Amino acid sequence: MHMKKVKNMNKKGVNWFRKGIKDIKLINFLLLTVAGIVNAFGVTIFLFPVKLYDSGISGLSMLLDQVTLDVLTLPVFLVILNFPIFLFGAKKQGLTFTVYSLFAIGIYSLASYLIMNVLPIDVTIISPLAGSDLLLCAVFGGVISGIGSGLTIRFGGAIDGIDVLSVIFAKKLGISIGTFVMIFNIILYTACGIAIRSWILPLYSIVTYFVGSKTVDYVVEGFSKSKCAMIVTTKADEISAALSKQFGASGTIVNAVGGFSKEDKEILYYIINHFQINKLRHIVQRIDEEAFISLQDVTDIIKKPSINK
Repeated sequence: MHMKKVKNMNKKGVNWFRKGIKDIKLINFLLLTVAGIVNAFGVTIFLFPVKLYDSGISGLSMLLDQVTLDVLTLPVFLVILNFPIFLFGAKKQGLTFTVYSLFAIGIYSLASYLIMNVLPIDVTIISPLAGSDLLLCAVFGGVISGIGSGLTIRFGGAIDGIDVLSVIFAKKLGISIGTFVMIFNIILYTACGIAIRSWILPLYSIVTYFVGSKTVDYVVEGFSKSKCAMIVTTKADEISAALSKQFGASGTIVNAVGGFSKEDKEILYYIINHFQINKLRHIVQRIDEEAFISLQDVTDIIKKPSINK
């Protein structure tokens, strides 16, 4: 019985490995190389020279670089802190994600080392591009590192172990992933303030965190988010026909019942962009003045491609 259980576990492990290897695409490694270099550029050129801190494990690595031995540098901590975290979460996140992430972190670490120690760029005192202006460094460091992080996510990985930790522990703690990351960063910036005995740099680092997280959202989700319109009405067929004529796309009609009136209603599910919101509102209200419209952001629309026979 024990041997059978071991064989089943081995079989699952082999299948997990084969599936992960099958899903890996070589083009993604090229794109992740760009992402890692971009992230390293933002951190080492704008943040590190003026002792501003990135978020997550990257920010922790920057702090440890300052308070430990000279041989333990930012690139070293990026590897020794992030690699175990991603390996720990490999079973939950999948082999493809883990391989992509470890590769991106390796590029991020290598590019950071080259910029800080090999290339003829002085990043020891001030930013080579923004000088000692903390606001410029915080904003541009956040934007550029955010682009790198966003590209990594878009191409199937992650460049910071905090993403894996949040997925593993947030649910167990009964909090959201975003809340977990925020709590981690609050603790990190508090520790930074205590370590350097100043709160100016940690406060500017919060600007970096905010700008970086918004940049990641834009890179991953796009600047022009679609909107999902939920239209509760008794004239769904007429509204659907009018919207289809106006926008050249059809919606989905779902039967419903009013919670208070118990009247039969219909819900029209329709996807639009933000330029079409006012037009949709006018069309709906012209046909049914009593219609209820709810709008929500949509980050991705996935359609099964049609097959031409």
